[in-house]
Amino acid sequence: MAKAELSPEQLLKIIFEYTAKIAGENNLNSVLILMANMGREMILSDRCTVWLIDDVRKELYTTVAHGVKEIRIPYGTGFVGSSIMSGEPLIIKDAYNDPRHNRDNDIRTGYHTKSVITVPFTNNDGEIIGAYQAINKMTEVDYFTTRDLELLSLAASYAGKSLESVMLHQEIINTQREIISTMGEVGEIRSKETGNHVKRVAEYSYVLALGLGLPIEQAELLRTASPMHDIGKVAIPDAVLNKPGKLTEEEHDIIKSHTKIGYQLLRGSKRELLRTAAIVAEQHHEKWDGTGYPSGRKGEDIHLFGRITAVADVFDALSAERVYKAAWPLDRIENLFREERGRHFDPAIIDVFFQELPKLLEIRERLTDPPEQHG
Repeated sequence: MAKAELSPEQLLKIIFEYTAKIAGENNLNSVLILMANMGREMILSDRCTVWLIDDVRKELYTTVAHGVKEIRIPYGTGFVGSSIMSGEPLIIKDAYNDPRHNRDNDIRTGYHTKSVITVPFTNNDGEIIGAYQAINKMTEVDYFTTRDLELLSLAASYAGKSLESVMLHQEIINTQREIISTMGEVGEIRSKETGNHVKRVAEYSYVLALGLGLPIEQAELLRTASPMHDIGKVAIPDAVLNKPGKLTEEEHDIIKSHTKIGYQLLRGSKRELLRTAAIVAEQHHEKWDGTGYPSGRKGEDIHLFGRITAVADVFDALSAERVYKAAWPLDRIENLFREERGRHFDPAIIDVFFQELPKLLEIRERLTDPPEQHG
């Protein structure tokens, strides 16, 4: 059934609602979804897509297209490519009568594209960074008009600027994550671990956090901070850290001190990320029953991030082959975790561990160590 054009009051309501939501978002994918929804509602299209430019691969791609998954096309192709290259918007009444239409996408998705409107958007420097594309007008007049172009251009002008700030924020987060992961690897390399150990522990921790019902922001925070769990090992002498034989009690105490050293290194930061890393570094060897170190914390006195990382770290340590031990088979690891539920580990996290085990095994497989790195 055809829809009626929106009144000015309805339009204003949509604009205010979505601009407020976009202004409060730092997650790139969430902003893209809001942009697509705003465009679709403003001009009453069936679908709205937000396209971005991938300079490295010389492609245009969309991660947000109503009804379909990611689509990638060569830069400069299709209606959107033509619009981005020229810097001019396009209004197409009948896509199939235009040679620029990429019919392959319709064939692949089973969707029939008729009317199309495409509007490029720019960053604060006026550089085109992507485009809005709306498909199939849902009113009685079944094609897009100059009024639709004005409205979508208004949305593009606002959303493009907001998108740039979110992309910059995401770039900063990615850079922080890369630096922290690299710093975490320093501690592992000195103890003959591999860089993939900290990557796997980070991914396991993320899956477990989400499985426990933590908000995605908290799960992301833990994933970014957890590679620093053994950063304190940088201060442990090589003779102790890599001693092939049995450690003396004094040497074992020196090893244990990496938790306090890591905490001392990180605790003074004003950044939430590094304060979180300090907690994980200090508490990932504490045990649910109070027999862990360095402080003998018990139960929920151990920070949840410390409890999650403990499970992730032990799972990876047992799964990995090392010079001094073979990798444990999965059934042996499962038996140990069942035995240690309520002793070493938080029972709730162990329950989630078994629930999410297929995902954890997929991560283990994907981030497996190359043979030459063992030991």
